[in-house]
Amino acid sequence: MGEEGTGGTVHLLCLAASSGVPLFCRSSRGGAPARQQLPFSVIGSLNGVHMFGQNLEVQLSSARTENTTVVWKSFHDSITLIVLSSEVGISELRLERLLQMVFGAMVLLVGLEELTNIRNVERLKKDLRASYCLIDSFLGDSELIGDLTQCVDCVIPPEGSLLQEALSGFAEAAGTAFVSLVVSGRVVAATEGWWRLGTPEAVLLPWLVGSLPPQTARDYPVYLPHGSPTVPHRLLTLTLLPSLELCLLCGPSPPLSQLYPQLLERCWQPLLDPLRACLPLGPRALPSGFPLHTDILGLLLLHLELKRCLFTVEPLGDKEPSPEQRRRLLRNFYTLVTSTHFPPEPGPPEKTEGEVYQAQLPRACYLVLGTEEPGKGVRLVALQLGVRRLLLLLSPQSPSHGLRSLATHTLHALTPLL
Repeated sequence: MGEEGTGGTVHLLCLAASSGVPLFCRSSRGGAPARQQLPFSVIGSLNGVHMFGQNLEVQLSSARTENTTVVWKSFHDSITLIVLSSEVGISELRLERLLQMVFGAMVLLVGLEELTNIRNVERLKKDLRASYCLIDSFLGDSELIGDLTQCVDCVIPPEGSLLQEALSGFAEAAGTAFVSLVVSGRVVAATEGWWRLGTPEAVLLPWLVGSLPPQTARDYPVYLPHGSPTVPHRLLTLTLLPSLELCLLCGPSPPLSQLYPQLLERCWQPLLDPLRACLPLGPRALPSGFPLHTDILGLLLLHLELKRCLFTVEPLGDKEPSPEQRRRLLRNFYTLVTSTHFPPEPGPPEKTEGEVYQAQLPRACYLVLGTEEPGKGVRLVALQLGVRRLLLLLSPQSPSHGLRSLATHTLHALTPLL
């Protein structure tokens, strides 16, 4: 794990499981979309070896060659997804979660019925084109991390209570319980109904909004992969300011004309200044002036129970490494921590008193990349306390013996926010 991973080349294949017919192939190189396509013979071989294993009751889930990692995953015995990555040291966990998000995106925009009962392959291919923009954003070098953590990317606005009150009033006037305020694909505030959305739609909906071209208003049909995979809902989006959008999930009513522009202006015109203060929160996630140690180059805070996260690689000034490298380092460290050092994210099962006590015990690990010499390499530290997990990327000036203390102090400072 380390900076040798520079994005590499990623190929994503989607095939009909029963026939092996390719439905689409998407690629990226160095985090940017690429037109390079795999030869049909390679696609057929990758699918063939997977089907051969299935016929022998052997589940082939992943494989590694000298320079490529391959992961297979079947969904509902109908769709097979295959991903190939040349990034050095990439983990199977990361690729498995990528495939889960890709299938979630397919259900979100096409519906589960079309994917599980394929009647016309050519029509399905055409329908799936609507998901390309969202799927390509998973393959690229995104500023978000919800695709990996399966938690909703959030930001903390300076006047959160004021925005929350306005959001609740707007939701009541619009006649829907599912409303959120989204900046650059991250949730600023949301109603209780929106927060109750299941995984993966809670992650996918803001991500979808952030991946679409700018538009004043939209009326977009979507399925909910967890809550309503076969019956579509309407996703209404209303642009308040550039990159800041109001999102509503509703049924046949209300019509878009009822919300825009009269109701929108009446509810949000008085709050222009608090709304403008949300715009810089996209890359930063935290309010300006929030006290962070000067050694922190990036952080990821997860609330494992609420399934929300804060992610930023721009807390303080311009320092090396670059934001792209910082994101890659934190992503790789998250997969290492999640798969090796910390247990899987806790679920809803009841816990005994002893288990609750154990869950409150802090757990920590750290990683030094480069060298222990002062001023060289970078430091990464992870700390988990209860339902919160914090990952920090620190400058080389930060001494290794003080990593846990710095992480503990930072986690306590961030706890009231998430």
